[in-house]
Amino acid sequence: MAELPGQKVGVHWFRHGLRFHDNPALLELLQSCQVFVPIFIFDGFTGFSGAKTVSYNRIRFLLECLLDLNNQLAARGGRLYVCAGDPPKVLHKLKEELGQFKLSFDEDYEPIWHQRDLAVRQWCQNEGIEFIERGSHTLWDPRTVIQTNGGVPPLTYQMFVHTMKVLGPPPRPVSDIDWSCVSFGKLENFGSDNIKLFPGIPAAEELGISQESGLGERVVVWEGGENRALRQLQDRVIVEAEAFKRGLYLPNQAQPDLLAPPTSLSAALSAGCLSVRRFYWEIHDLYKDIHQGLQPASENITGQLIWREYFYTMSVNNPSYGQVTGNPICLGISWGQGGGNEEAVERWRQGQTGYPFIDAAMRQLRQEGWIHHIARNAVACFLTRGDLWVSWEAGLAHFLHQLIDADWSVCAGNWLWVSSSAFEQLLDCSQCVCPVNYGRRLDPHGLYVKRYVPEVQHLPVQYIYEPWKASLEVQEKSNCIIGKDYPERIVNHQQASQKNRQMMIRIRNSLVENRPQHCCPSSVEEVRQFMWLPEKFTDHLCESVHT
Repeated sequence: MAELPGQKVGVHWFRHGLRFHDNPALLELLQSCQVFVPIFIFDGFTGFSGAKTVSYNRIRFLLECLLDLNNQLAARGGRLYVCAGDPPKVLHKLKEELGQFKLSFDEDYEPIWHQRDLAVRQWCQNEGIEFIERGSHTLWDPRTVIQTNGGVPPLTYQMFVHTMKVLGPPPRPVSDIDWSCVSFGKLENFGSDNIKLFPGIPAAEELGISQESGLGERVVVWEGGENRALRQLQDRVIVEAEAFKRGLYLPNQAQPDLLAPPTSLSAALSAGCLSVRRFYWEIHDLYKDIHQGLQPASENITGQLIWREYFYTMSVNNPSYGQVTGNPICLGISWGQGGGNEEAVERWRQGQTGYPFIDAAMRQLRQEGWIHHIARNAVACFLTRGDLWVSWEAGLAHFLHQLIDADWSVCAGNWLWVSSSAFEQLLDCSQCVCPVNYGRRLDPHGLYVKRYVPEVQHLPVQYIYEPWKASLEVQEKSNCIIGKDYPERIVNHQQASQKNRQMMIRIRNSLVENRPQHCCPSSVEEVRQFMWLPEKFTDHLCESVHT
């Protein structure tokens, strides 16, 4: 389809922003173009997170998001063109068919996308293609946060909150699209040896991803797409309204329920089928309405969104953020000593550690692609400093593969936090999740465990979290012989956690003893050099930048 006289063709490249509401790049494009061609490109990273391979649950959720977009376009006379290939090559093929066009896309801040986007910008410059790149995947532009903080990322969450208050509230969502002025273009001769154009929205199997065998039936089925996300947001607003009236903040954290239908919008935010700015302002405006104009602190009622912003900011200029080596904010802990081998990691992945609460969470992750944040904390602590002493990198890789809501920045940030490798949690020697007492406190009757670990469902309740303590007679009566029907404990938690705690203390003491004599930086560069220091030292580093 060649460009029609007097009609400018606009191509929007959907990536993370899989929605039509609050899509500033798309809105700007359609205000200046008369013919619209929407595309999505499977580019080797599945256009989704930092994982080169993803689970069936992840790709299924993404495909549902694309199907929702396509259905909305079809209702207006268009379609979403889904193809596979290298983005500059796909765009070059588009130019051959469309002629000159204007391109728009949502900006990806994470460094894992920089090389791809640099290649696209360079191609546009070489080909004379005008493009629009606008950020809407975070509340604030992470680079603006860093600039406001004196040119360096805020080293602690409290410093981030301080910087956020200096910046002021995030922008409100942009207006909706006026579809009455939009005509849709068609791709008729698209495709080549290096580019595949799918006739519609492909199935996961067409992308070479099949459902894992041997898993239990999914109890919670997540559905992707903008329409579903907006309905979920309205349901969430009702929950938050009742909580605000009762004086509660963040009810999902204050009263966690592992068995209730989840109200989390994390997957929708990760895929961008829900605008984070829409979510933020819906909650803040709701609070003001209920409390007669009172303006709350953002970290009180949207704290999880603020943490998301913090982790994005910490990662934006750090391409090694998702690993230990070369990561300036990560302590180089010698993981792998004390049981951290591949067999242990695999038992953790498969939910075969012998600790029913840990195994329930890990099995739910594989079956459904999502687990509650309190369960994530437990399994992450168990893998790293709590029990197995395995590097958080192994956990991050598994989460990026399995979680339908995995943002590279947020996922890596949480693993750095829980493993005490960075941020305020540096070498936390006092707090450790007990895989027995933690689960028992959250779910005294073991209903969550019974749902995902059926081997232990007939044990008396006092043994649900410690099946190895049941006598052989009780095990036989409950059809749960330890070592046969359900695995032996991979480690003794009490012994392993105490050993790991002592290792953390030794590492911390070594850092304190060997710290530089002069820790007060006089320049931004010196702050970067000291980013590895524990919080007791980084506190006054931050202060020196702002005074």
